[in-house]
Amino acid sequence: MNVGKSGYRVFSANSTAACTELANRITERLGVELGKSVVYQESNRETRVDVKESVRGQDIFIIQTIPRDVNTAIMELLVMAYALKTSCAKNIIGVIPYFPYSKQCKMRKRGSIVCKLLASMLAKAGLTHIITMDLHQKEIQGFFSFPVDNLRASPFLIQYIQEEIPDYRNAIIVAKSPSAAKRAQSYAERLRLGLAVMHGEAQCSESDMADGRHSPPFVRNTTGHPGLELPLMMAKEKPPITVVGDVGGRIAIIVDDIIDDVEDFVAAAEILKERGAYKIYIMATHGLLSAEAPRLIEESAIDEVVVTNTVPHEVQKLQCPKIKTVDVSMILAEAIRRIHNGESMAYLFRNITVDD
Repeated sequence: MNVGKSGYRVFSANSTAACTELANRITERLGVELGKSVVYQESNRETRVDVKESVRGQDIFIIQTIPRDVNTAIMELLVMAYALKTSCAKNIIGVIPYFPYSKQCKMRKRGSIVCKLLASMLAKAGLTHIITMDLHQKEIQGFFSFPVDNLRASPFLIQYIQEEIPDYRNAIIVAKSPSAAKRAQSYAERLRLGLAVMHGEAQCSESDMADGRHSPPFVRNTTGHPGLELPLMMAKEKPPITVVGDVGGRIAIIVDDIIDDVEDFVAAAEILKERGAYKIYIMATHGLLSAEAPRLIEESAIDEVVVTNTVPHEVQKLQCPKIKTVDVSMILAEAIRRIHNGESMAYLFRNITVDD
């Protein structure tokens, strides 16, 4: 049975076998069996969950990895959490290594802050705690009315750099945009390496769109009182792409939290090659690798893309041998153990600073 002297259970909320691999790794490290449940889609695409064992008075951990079908995965998590809540589980802790909709955490014109909506839905469904990893913005933790443990993948990725990249002492850490400079600086300081920052017209305009300054959009009101007319803000114009820092004759290691559509990474790799970098690595926590990402990576100047297993990407690895995986099940399993036993989580955040 999955219970034991520990008095907790671990379930997977996924209906696809590819998404349960991380859950199996975590339960193997914990020395428990995965909880007995059935999650499936009916013929009309409604989600149905059937919990096959008693959870009354237990601490329940739901592991949910997010595949390409994001909305189905969210419904699976919500339905399972509510099923466990109505089955009198004591605490329901969601283990969501990659938190979906995390890029939609700021107001965009007449849009909405979808990440805040999702946080409210999870609380309403019955979750009392969340374990996640490398949120796109740390401020997302403030959207929740219950505790959130935002773990870091950087120790595992740094270990990979030290053990798997030959002559990494000749490397330089690269921030693909100024907004990624703090993360890159953290890696550079831990590895005792130099830092380079890319800036220019090839950068993603998310920060320009998402900071709320276009909401509501500017409309000149010609019928209003002339004394209320505001000065017109000048449009931004990005300079040609530049690299601040010397990458010539070095190994360039680009670090980021998410790699999804890879056009920006491919463009950055080409610029770094032109500047003299002889090898280019991409290190990211969440490898979403959507659309044509495997093909674009295979045909690009990128030598290797290293991501963790927070998101299933086995199909992409078959399409592109440049994609490598780092296992983070160890820290997730330890977080589960410490939360259930009421132990401090500080050990998992040792040497972690606010900017990491």
